[in-house]
Amino acid sequence: MRCKDRKPLPFLRYPLPLCLLAAAGCGGSDVKDPSAGAAPPAAILNLPPGWNTVEPGGETTCSRGDPFKYFVRPGTVNRLIVEFRGGGACWNAVTCSAAGSLFQETVTEDPMVINQQGASGIYDHENPDNPFRDWHHVYIPYCTGDIHWGDNVATYGEGSGAVTIRHKGAVNVRAALSWVYENVPAPEKIFVTGCSAGAYGSIMWSAHLREHYKNTSVYQFADSGAGIITETFFEDSFPSWKPQGAYPTWISGLDPAELARLDVLYRTIGNHYPDMRLSQFNTVYDEDQIFFFRAMGGGSAQDWSDAMKASIDQIEASTPNFSSYLAPGSDHCILWRPAFYTVESGGKRLVQWLDELVNGEPPASVACEGDACGAPQ
Repeated sequence: MRCKDRKPLPFLRYPLPLCLLAAAGCGGSDVKDPSAGAAPPAAILNLPPGWNTVEPGGETTCSRGDPFKYFVRPGTVNRLIVEFRGGGACWNAVTCSAAGSLFQETVTEDPMVINQQGASGIYDHENPDNPFRDWHHVYIPYCTGDIHWGDNVATYGEGSGAVTIRHKGAVNVRAALSWVYENVPAPEKIFVTGCSAGAYGSIMWSAHLREHYKNTSVYQFADSGAGIITETFFEDSFPSWKPQGAYPTWISGLDPAELARLDVLYRTIGNHYPDMRLSQFNTVYDEDQIFFFRAMGGGSAQDWSDAMKASIDQIEASTPNFSSYLAPGSDHCILWRPAFYTVESGGKRLVQWLDELVNGEPPASVACEGDACGAPQ
């Protein structure tokens, strides 16, 4: 493994709008009390300020054999963001051979951070309204087309058109989390998040983080990842990733065959860890989620929106420690955007809602209503 200092990195330009979220801030009460006594020193504090690159080597890899690496930024408080990058997905010969048009194939040295003079969203560490500015931040890139869950090498197509994809997202995540466990031994709070494909990484791996850190308050926030899939995708394509190794198999009563259904995954994790706080952000007509829904053989924008709302309702009905934020419009991902500080739904700004999520009483779900939600594009 190699770790090297990097100066603030250039702004990430993804093929799809992808969000990187981080989190959370100032005072307020925890879901549970941390263990008594001072926390052991965190080796992450030995890193230079700003973003550092870690190259784990070993079995980690990107989809077409390029090297995997991740990025770490030390903070000033004993709180930790674990963030999963988004970047589409691939699951058949068409989507996997599209030369990067449907998923991020490599790790670029431009995570969604910029120098302080041009930072926006939660990366604006000088903004007094930013409740997330002081936390340690571990940013796990995405280059495997498997929503951070896979552990398989799959060949799609035949003959000269065949393409081999290393769906090794779970392998990459485990390497990053091993570093986290060693270098941040006892954080007070952990915020597990990600946008788009990273949103699914955030819910799956939040259980692993909660299981490891027995005395830490863990908060999960999925940005723009509602998990609306078709039966065809579930039955024929999803198994290509072989995601079983990412499942939290220590949870009693877990049925691996059902975990691809996001409401089941949230319910399973939320009910096993009632002290966690789980959450989602979506816009009513998210253009990227609708694009992938159609690529899987799904229907209209309204079909996706109705299914998304039904899924949220199912999770809320079965998981008391879950809440959601439904915003108007069609934007995909919010937390890297300047609008992070201004977007409002149900009379509540998102930045205030998130501050409550990690620092106060659990916030109630909020949603736009009627004409305020906008219309499909």
